[in-house]
Amino acid sequence: MEPVELGKTLAIRKEKTYVGPPDEAVVNATTDCEQFVSQGYGAIQGSEFEREFPLAYSLVVHKDAALVERMLRAVYMPHNIYCIHYDLKSSDDFISAVKGLARCIPNVFIASKLERVQYAGISRLKADLNCLSDLLDSEVKWKYVINLCGQDFPLRTNAELVSDLKELKGKNMVESKWPRGKQWRWTYHHLLKDNNSEYYGSPVTTSEMKSSPPHNIAMFVGSAYFTLSREFVVFVNQSSKARDFLAWSEDTYSPDEHFWATLIRVPGAPGEVPSSDPEISETVTKTRLVKWWSLEERLYPPCTGVRVRDVCIYGAAELRWLLNYGHWFANKVDPKVDPILVECLEEKLAEKRLFLLNSHSGYY
Repeated sequence: MEPVELGKTLAIRKEKTYVGPPDEAVVNATTDCEQFVSQGYGAIQGSEFEREFPLAYSLVVHKDAALVERMLRAVYMPHNIYCIHYDLKSSDDFISAVKGLARCIPNVFIASKLERVQYAGISRLKADLNCLSDLLDSEVKWKYVINLCGQDFPLRTNAELVSDLKELKGKNMVESKWPRGKQWRWTYHHLLKDNNSEYYGSPVTTSEMKSSPPHNIAMFVGSAYFTLSREFVVFVNQSSKARDFLAWSEDTYSPDEHFWATLIRVPGAPGEVPSSDPEISETVTKTRLVKWWSLEERLYPPCTGVRVRDVCIYGAAELRWLLNYGHWFANKVDPKVDPILVECLEEKLAEKRLFLLNSHSGYY
């Protein structure tokens, strides 16, 4: 937060000289897997403490392979497991780049079933569910799974994440609030396609009323992002309640924003949160630090990057706040908005990782 240094970052941003590597650069880099892995992944190792508590990741991405690779490297551990779901609408170069990453990096794979992701449609939720199903089938007996998108970046090392996740003792970390003005999302039937079976840009609300949720499930809303225990994912995969609820959600608007929020409140779900419990807001759930325009000045300092659809893409002046707030991932980052922020986050994580490995701190 040195004023002079911040001034320099603003000057760099003003010049707009930063141009990110094209997807093709990642395609080329992964032609020689041995060299690619030795440059960024070979030296990464976890402690015994971390190896005893493997994590899984579901990465739902659709553009900017270089940024996806940077995020993957920042969360990578050789004993964890990573599923990547790319959008079927993605460019050929992006798809080749992501396939290259999966081919080269051990314990990274592409989801066995891929979706053409429609904004606010069921396909966004299915992308994660496809990865979760594959992750359950993997040989890695992971304890928790976290889902990320292409503009997330970690604020914590793997060791710090493990330490926090152990404290959850099998509970899930999911936003879950009362629906308030969002009931329309599932009160009415939504159309995903037009008469020619072409997908709409987003689901279209009709005047046709839907039936009530199956099994008298009480509805809650939250976020598409989650931190889930393995036991809960097994429940989602195998329980008839969860399956019926998913089928019922097919023609709702943005089901990813009520599916997890509601299921963690279902009686009998592993790590269940009783329906009578208070709301779990985005400030309580540590998974993702999103700065909404409506909450700036009240809950958060103002955005120093740029806002897109009421969400802040962070600037370098928010670095200290991001690192000190206590959440696990920052959303959203974009080097094209502020290249310094991502570089500094990378550097801080690498420093911390080295320090934790070399010291006998409380983690080990």
